[in-house]
Amino acid sequence: MDKARELLCQSLTWRKQHQVDFLLDTWERPQLLQDYYTGGWHHHDRDGRPLYVLRFGQMDTKGLVRALGEEVLLRQVLSINEEGLKRCEENTRVFGRPIRCWTCLVDLEGLNMRHLWRPGVKALLRIIEAVEANYPETLGRLLILRAPRVFPVLWTLISPLIDENTRKKFLIYAGRDYQGLGGLLDYIDRDIVPDFLGGDCMCDIPEGSAVPKSLYRTAEELENEENCLLTDSIYKSASIFKGAPYEVLIEITEASSVITWDFDVSKGDVLFNIYHSKRAPQPPKKDSLGAHGITSLGAVNAQLIDKSWVLGKDYSMVEKALTCREGESVQGSHITRWPGFYILQWRFHSSAASATSSLPRVDDVLATLQVSSHKCKIMYYTEVLGSHDFRGSMTSLESCQSGFSQLSAATTSSSQSRASSTISRIVCPTKPSGHCG
Repeated sequence: MDKARELLCQSLTWRKQHQVDFLLDTWERPQLLQDYYTGGWHHHDRDGRPLYVLRFGQMDTKGLVRALGEEVLLRQVLSINEEGLKRCEENTRVFGRPIRCWTCLVDLEGLNMRHLWRPGVKALLRIIEAVEANYPETLGRLLILRAPRVFPVLWTLISPLIDENTRKKFLIYAGRDYQGLGGLLDYIDRDIVPDFLGGDCMCDIPEGSAVPKSLYRTAEELENEENCLLTDSIYKSASIFKGAPYEVLIEITEASSVITWDFDVSKGDVLFNIYHSKRAPQPPKKDSLGAHGITSLGAVNAQLIDKSWVLGKDYSMVEKALTCREGESVQGSHITRWPGFYILQWRFHSSAASATSSLPRVDDVLATLQVSSHKCKIMYYTEVLGSHDFRGSMTSLESCQSGFSQLSAATTSSSQSRASSTISRIVCPTKPSGHCG
């Protein structure tokens, strides 16, 4: 249970960090990918599962990697998996029974040594790793057809990364073996067998051809974009240790500006506080100057507030301290009354009361797992809005909380808010399942 819970939290955090919930709506496939990527959805199998067909043997993997880079290919595969989840929901309604996975048909006709090009294999391994970590048990069956003699070499390279339960779902056919008893017709109806496999159904999937070398990008261009999906995120991760709070320091030069926050507690329990001071806490290192005369002074794992300062005299608490339990997602905002320095602080908090926190039913089970280490982890996003964006007509909104089971809803809310007008962002920072104090 501990391992399963850890993997679940990691995957939900990954989805929110990289806005995977919006991939189908926001990502536009490059034309080159549409022309040379030899895969697509094709009806469904005998069990009602969506059927994805990939003519891997006809694909110029080296050309795609050299022209597009690993990142684009990874996003392509993630979009396929997201589309698969969507099609499973649709087929569940159509067939009147739960459809939770799909079938993949891979045609290896044409596979040769060029498919074993090292950077291409590396890209394939990275893609498999991402899919295995974030889409478990979504593949119902994998039919590998017309496997040539070179296939065992490729299989030796990739099979160690594939989960044992997943490997059991692989059915491999060499030559024309798929046409006989126990072959393709046991899993898909005859009238939807693709034409390139000897059937009568036209399959609208590119046949594949070599990507022109004139479209290849330089090594420098590809390197500059590598790993964007792992680093390009509006959210930041932070660790909070016992006795060492994590703090974000913001300078406000204009009263009635709005500080907004959105964070998830992925490990341990934390106390969230917001303080104000007219004096700059030490060290007053300035990292960047924001819009509306607002300066972000960065975040540190150190006590910025001087030990000699007295609460109520040298600095003040501007929001009631909020206890945030492991697995909760929290959003809120604060309208600043005075210019000066504001500190958003997350402090380690004992998790002894975790089991008594008010969480959704699924999270009640997770909350009983106690955190024994003196370390907490959060993922957070903060934004400061200038006063003239909302004309000072709103009041501060107290934090809204919900469990990890609603992370997708949290992502939807926060992203929709950033895409809409500034006033909408202030009025609607909550999620459907959240509860306002």
